[in-house]
Amino acid sequence: MSRIAKAPVTIPSDVEIRLDGNVMIVKGVKGELSHVLNSAVDIDITDNVIHVQWDKDNKKATAQAGTARAILSNMVTGVSAGFEKKLTLIGVGYRAAAKENILSLSLGFSHPVDFEVPVGITVETPTQTEIIVRGSDKQLVGEVSAKIRAYRPPEPYKGKGVRYSDEHVVRKEAKKK
Repeated sequence: MSRIAKAPVTIPSDVEIRLDGNVMIVKGVKGELSHVLNSAVDIDITDNVIHVQWDKDNKKATAQAGTARAILSNMVTGVSAGFEKKLTLIGVGYRAAAKENILSLSLGFSHPVDFEVPVGITVETPTQTEIIVRGSDKQLVGEVSAKIRAYRPPEPYKGKGVRYSDEHVVRKEAKKK
């Protein structure tokens, strides 16, 4: 039995939800998101609360119900409050600069790395060594953050690289003579 799917999702007053067949469309202050729901899952919207319903005897439907509830909850949170990830650059000469939809990174390579930011995501650089990725789609924010981090992941000896601000890098001891 899915415990996540049982929990209701409350809809804030500034969020509007439409259901067109299997497509759930959520509209709010931060934008509009849509998602195609699995056919094994039904949605019931009453009194600004979303309840997920499914066939309790089918294991696959139970798994899909938990997934659908989590995605719907993230969509409602995204269009009302939004999501953000913070990245930190650690290393001598490592810098970042955001201009419109291009993030220019200097990560110790012989050339600068230009990352094109997708539509729906905003990237800010308050300092040269901090990057803030914001957006309404949780999956896209995480994906963009992971792609930026993948250019130079933190290495275990000196800890240099791009890391999430709350990430702890396990350091290794250097080779002994």
